[in-house]
Amino acid sequence: MTRIDPTEIRSKQRRTVLISGASIAGPALAFWLNRAGFAVTVVEKAATLRRGGYPIDVRGTALEVVRRMGLLPYLREAHIDLRRLTFLEGDGDTVASLHPHAVSGGVAGQDLEVRRGDLTDALYAAVRDDVEFMFHDSVATLDQPGHGVDVTFRGGGTRTFDMVIGADGAHSHTRELAFGAEDLFHRYLGYCFAIFPLRNTFGLSHETVMWNTPGRAAALYAVGETDEVHAFLNFAHPQPPYDALRDEGSQRQLLTDVFADGGWEVPGLLAALRETEDVFFDAVSQIRMPRWSSGRVALVGDAAYAPSFLTGQGTSLALVGAYMLASSLAAASGDHAAGFAAYERDTREFVTLNQELVGEGDATLFPTTPEALKQRNDRLRKLSALPSAEPRPAHSALTLPEVPPMACDQVQEPLHRSTLPPRT
Repeated sequence: MTRIDPTEIRSKQRRTVLISGASIAGPALAFWLNRAGFAVTVVEKAATLRRGGYPIDVRGTALEVVRRMGLLPYLREAHIDLRRLTFLEGDGDTVASLHPHAVSGGVAGQDLEVRRGDLTDALYAAVRDDVEFMFHDSVATLDQPGHGVDVTFRGGGTRTFDMVIGADGAHSHTRELAFGAEDLFHRYLGYCFAIFPLRNTFGLSHETVMWNTPGRAAALYAVGETDEVHAFLNFAHPQPPYDALRDEGSQRQLLTDVFADGGWEVPGLLAALRETEDVFFDAVSQIRMPRWSSGRVALVGDAAYAPSFLTGQGTSLALVGAYMLASSLAAASGDHAAGFAAYERDTREFVTLNQELVGEGDATLFPTTPEALKQRNDRLRKLSALPSAEPRPAHSALTLPEVPPMACDQVQEPLHRSTLPPRT
């Protein structure tokens, strides 16, 4: 892979960008901005990359993004190929067993499903030699005096950047500093969920099994022939449980209370929940904002437009949004106002279409009444006779602009396999 030598571009001519967040949108944006000639710094509050084995999807337009990054062959190799999705009644009897694409609208042989850690590792490997990473640190304050953005870091020190981009997730601190409190933009969808790993004592391989009663779901994800699976617990809740969102002990207690009388494998899942230290808990929600930039600060990915896991499009929106933002800034020759305006103008419709996938019935996978659960099960029994659903038009509703001229000779070849990490 050809790399831009920073000495070839005088530092005073390079626009400086700070990206807050090193999950998916952040490193993807760093990749493209670096190749467009920007001097990029990424700050991440965690001490290391945040890895996780649970599966995420890359579909539609996002596949073209990873192809242009040179990552597609690696991610094809990492594809976990879930082959079966089984729904169970409350008593454990099978409702239907079908291919996951029949529910997700995915396209067999094209769309990717990979472990989150495989994607984050690949993105980091693609940029680590070209951009500055600051782990175990975060943005404390932002000030825009006019000439740039003065940033104070929690670890100490202050630096000035031409632009700051928040790629720090649905609960973005960057967004709070520049746009206001989260509740101004948070659209709660009525559910909470938790994901955590446990030993695969269930004989599962390349499949998901989901148990439902009204208002509750428990699932096991087996992404391969490994000794580990991921448990998923989802439940309806009338209001966001703010105390639990802020406190891990409250999260575990809430889950224990909600699923206390659960059947199937639920008692064992709760026992594993008590033992594990690796629990991700959150409300099922979207972020909807009237604008994605304020002065020299902009947002990308979940920080700007989290679609919720019900759409299956969070990762794809992050990848596409990162490309569109970098492309817009490059086309505007680094003019932040023009670049941010073009980014929003050209990307918002795609984002809206994918956020509205929730309205196509995805939430009915988790019915809250006996009547709704019966109706869902009846639909699944009919759906199980179909080989696959049609791909959802929203997944590919945006055509990417051409790679900025500075980057044309940088992204045509796949990354050499030796530069990429072993898969987790």
